[in-house]
Amino acid sequence: MPRPATTPATPAPAPAHAAPPSPASPPTARPTATLAVTAAATTVTLMTYSAPMVTLSDTAAALGTPLSAQAWLLNGAPLGLAALLLVTGSLADDYGRRRTFLVGTFALGLTTALAALAHTTLLFTLARVAQGAASAAVLTSSLGLLAHAYPAGPGRIRAMGVWGASVSGGIAVASPFSGGLATLADWRLPYAVLGLLALAVAVAAPRALSESRAPRAGRPDLAGALALGLAMVALLAALTLGRDGWLRAPVGVLLLAAVLLTAVFAYVERRSAAPLLDLGLLRRPPFLAATAGGLFTGFSVIGLFSYLPTLLQAANGLSAMHAAWLFAFWSGVSLLVALQARRLAGRVPARHQLAVGFTLHAAALLTMLGALAADSWVRLLPGLLISGVGSGLLNAALPLLAVESVPADRAAMGSGANNTARYLGSAAGVALMIAVATASGSSPDDLAHGADTALVVAAGLAAVAAVSVVLLRERRPARS
Repeated sequence: MPRPATTPATPAPAPAHAAPPSPASPPTARPTATLAVTAAATTVTLMTYSAPMVTLSDTAAALGTPLSAQAWLLNGAPLGLAALLLVTGSLADDYGRRRTFLVGTFALGLTTALAALAHTTLLFTLARVAQGAASAAVLTSSLGLLAHAYPAGPGRIRAMGVWGASVSGGIAVASPFSGGLATLADWRLPYAVLGLLALAVAVAAPRALSESRAPRAGRPDLAGALALGLAMVALLAALTLGRDGWLRAPVGVLLLAAVLLTAVFAYVERRSAAPLLDLGLLRRPPFLAATAGGLFTGFSVIGLFSYLPTLLQAANGLSAMHAAWLFAFWSGVSLLVALQARRLAGRVPARHQLAVGFTLHAAALLTMLGALAADSWVRLLPGLLISGVGSGLLNAALPLLAVESVPADRAAMGSGANNTARYLGSAAGVALMIAVATASGSSPDDLAHGADTALVVAAGLAAVAAVSVVLLRERRPARS
């Protein structure tokens, strides 16, 4: 029987004078409900992110998008994500993770619906950038909410594994979902349905989530956000335009602008009372490993597989649904592995899981060489299976390492930094893979051989990533 809050002589006033529970108090959190809602939102977010991957050809044809500009159709959402993940992570920590999550899910529903209404390449790209910004709020606040709901230990490991699996699950479901709806009607229908799904999650979320925050002194770092966002835009524009010639003046100017704006961002962060990114974290090997892991996951994994379905359709004449099922096979394996990877926690460090994941991905891509030139999708299956295993390990280890590599009260910032690296790498990787795959021309034979070059480049990036995360380890203190 619980003890009374006041003395027996004054029972009535007790409720009036009892202090309300703190919003950040662990007992107010509802772990199971928090995990269910954040995992559902993350799944829908990744479905909207992946929607153009199997419908790119139809979307480009409907909007009149030339080949040189198709990277923007894929890169709109990654650009919005990369530019605002750190911003939304900081806002979530300071002003409320639940509040940020709710704003993000509502905005995701609205912007996804706007993408369905776009009738030009520019309007579609802008809608996708806004969609990426909303997705940033959802992803960073989700991990912050989970870190609050699940203290460090087995529960957190399981929750992060489920969250990582929802990333793979969203990608796995997106391909047949988008391909099927596009076949029934046109490329616009998947966006309309996904917009409704995002709004449904937004309506269900308020009763399931409790508020948490870790306020700091100082105002939001708007100058840092502006510098970072402009640096991202300049870099991705340079990578996209570089396809038509890397030595052209506009490409050089944009690359120089990206470097200068990054320097401005670093300068602003050092002077800010409430920086988007604590630059002191860059001296911590676990944080560097998490960030490098996210960056190279975007470069090598997401960048390649974002464009591979389009290559299969253009080079081998596969239908959108056929390409979608191949993509779903890869991401479905990733989902199953991510769900089971939590069993490795405590026995295999997250950093080592990343190294194994990248190694498997690199080996898998090498087995896929020549498959498109031979017009044999069956030859892709072993590589898709092995790469799916590697991707599942990456998706399970990255969120756990991202949260645990920063102070406990900056969980959303850790998530924001990791996902910024992932989606910056994704956007750059898409531009790179399109440039490499189409360098020799756009005929089926040229694209088949270009795909082999892209596979080799992606495998090389994965190998560099595997070595990098192994080398980035904590230094043991010297013995006295």
